[in-house]
Amino acid sequence: MKAVLRAGTAVIAIMLAAAPAIAAETPKRGGTLTYMIPADSSPSFDGHREGTFATVHATAPFYSVLIRVDPENPSSTTDFVCDVCTELPKPTNEGRTYTFKLRDGIKYHDGSPLTSADVKASWEHIIFPPAGVLSPRQSYYLMVDRIEAPDPTTVVFRLKFATSAFLPALADPRTYLYQKANLDKDPRWYEKNILGSGPFKFVSYETGQAVNGVRNPDYYHKGLPYLDGFRAIYAEKQVTRIDAIRADRAATEFRGIPPASRDELKAALGDKLTVQLSDWNCGSFVEPNHKRKPFDDPRVRRALTLAIDRWGGVPPLSKVADVHTVGGIVFPGSPLAATKEELHKIAGFWPDIEKSRAEARRLLKEAGAEGLSFELVNRAVDQPYKYVGTWLIDEWSKVGLKVKMRTLSTGPWLAAARASDFEVFLGANCQAVTNPLMDIQRYLPGSVYAANYAQFEDPKQVALYDKMLHETDFTRQRALMREFEKHVIDTETHALWIVWWYRGIAHQSYMKGWKISSSHFLNQDLARVWLDK
Repeated sequence: MKAVLRAGTAVIAIMLAAAPAIAAETPKRGGTLTYMIPADSSPSFDGHREGTFATVHATAPFYSVLIRVDPENPSSTTDFVCDVCTELPKPTNEGRTYTFKLRDGIKYHDGSPLTSADVKASWEHIIFPPAGVLSPRQSYYLMVDRIEAPDPTTVVFRLKFATSAFLPALADPRTYLYQKANLDKDPRWYEKNILGSGPFKFVSYETGQAVNGVRNPDYYHKGLPYLDGFRAIYAEKQVTRIDAIRADRAATEFRGIPPASRDELKAALGDKLTVQLSDWNCGSFVEPNHKRKPFDDPRVRRALTLAIDRWGGVPPLSKVADVHTVGGIVFPGSPLAATKEELHKIAGFWPDIEKSRAEARRLLKEAGAEGLSFELVNRAVDQPYKYVGTWLIDEWSKVGLKVKMRTLSTGPWLAAARASDFEVFLGANCQAVTNPLMDIQRYLPGSVYAANYAQFEDPKQVALYDKMLHETDFTRQRALMREFEKHVIDTETHALWIVWWYRGIAHQSYMKGWKISSSHFLNQDLARVWLDK
């Protein structure tokens, strides 16, 4: 079976092979890590509410979670370890009951104990949010029936049905453990406030400038963290971040630096700079607003995807942007991903671009949308949003479409999405733990997946997804995935999948203990980071 391009996988394998040498170094204590966040601000501090890395990179060091991907092997899709629990439980009741025991002595930063009541309240905030509270990943937990806290150190998840998707979903790094008292007082309290039990204590937030944290001396993972503290600086412009790393005003940024900038930094700093590379469980998609004419017509939506030359356009684009792999809606490293031959059968991935564009012109003419003009709402982040948006506009012009791009900073961009205030929207499906059955929920209607703002309903699509979620036979599950993928990005074109990204992190070589993963959401608590200086 031929896989779609996977160049980054080999790079990660090389990096991990070198890990024992790195692990042999004795961590040094002390110092403050300064790093950049590639955004103008965080829309809020609430990890349960937000999907952007800007929130995670600013707040993850303050919080605990129930379980997580192994920080020593963050690229794994199957290695999970406890954070506040004592050991990973074996499911009972035919795979429908998971009972977790909690560590003793965990304290929030205000000195109050963390108990099962807090864990239960936090997870109910995600899975069963109260009215007026946004929980974009609520649908990750469709299998959960109820959560119980029979005593202060025990939490029980009871599922409606057994599924292999549950444990990876539980390990999502945005599932911060909040204090029940604060949620009871105001379920939206954590949007503007920070109080956790993680490796660092909140010190200050300089509005739109920086977030500061200091070492938590009572952290329950003894000996951690190594750092005295951290300072995370918001910097929307790439040139600002690159200059800061070059001048050692910052050690790194944790999202991704494009190829040309990495090469430039490496040439300037030599051995003082370390580069880590990885395939990225993140990619660009386009979402047409189904309630804005003519995008209510599937012929017009299909024409948009047919006009794009992914096979010919992505390689040159990857030389300047953080993109790399042509693939379908499932992360190319997953066994559930489409092969190149399977992709060739999907609109927008045909091997003959001239045939594809001829069909796009035919559909536009048939729908009365020849020469259509529209606006593409995009995020004012250089990599790769602006690059991908500019490339798409050029691709669409080749079938007579006239497109203007409106870029918005992170907060307004998210607000426009949530209000469905767009004709066509360029977004990104960026996931943490690779979990295809959950990752593809982004394409389900808003009535199922709260963060889909394309304004459509599709009972057939939902039924197909539900059948796939319940399927335990891999071969049948994979066949259902191909059917779902074709329905979403071809037959109905509810979304246009564009390209998978590629992650490159350049950091000062004195920054040790951090390992890249296939997600810029993972391994961001900074507990194991140390400074060799």
